[in-house]
Amino acid sequence: MTKSKLLQPDLFLGDTILSLTPNILQENNIKGLILDVDETLVPIREALVSQALLQWVEQIRPIATIWLVSNNVSEYRIGSIARSVNLPYLLGAVKPSRKKLRLAVEAMNLPPSQVAMVGDRLFTDVLAGNRLGLFTILVEPMIDPAIATRSYPVRNFEVWISKRLGVTLTYAQQNFTNPDKTSSN
Repeated sequence: MTKSKLLQPDLFLGDTILSLTPNILQENNIKGLILDVDETLVPIREALVSQALLQWVEQIRPIATIWLVSNNVSEYRIGSIARSVNLPYLLGAVKPSRKKLRLAVEAMNLPPSQVAMVGDRLFTDVLAGNRLGLFTILVEPMIDPAIATRSYPVRNFEVWISKRLGVTLTYAQQNFTNPDKTSSN
């Protein structure tokens, strides 16, 4: 798989995770979700999930098994977020390593082709998901309104590098399947 394909999300929502609908999951035969936590579900400086996120989880739960997998090593932060939405979790994932993603997929008892990795970062979330043969969904980060004008230099750099490598990040939702996906380890 080429570098650009490793960084190419199958779907770029162009919005936060809250715009990921049951319909999108069903159209793509997604029965399991692995969700990043920091800035995918909760702004980095927040410790509590929003009411909107709680409602989103309840809307998605009947459609897909959900696991949280975070690079964050804070049991206090990730554990409290996971407990507030009543979801299983793994921390210290060291994405783009596939190890913890593989554990979540195995716990779901689903083939990788029916599991999506959802996150706000190309070089961690999308790369790890693509390396494992998952359907990858890139979302815009959840931003703390108090720092909404803050830039995201690391993410911006990732996007810039990825585009230079040929990755396309358009808001279109037409190319849902990726025949180049393999579950190579």
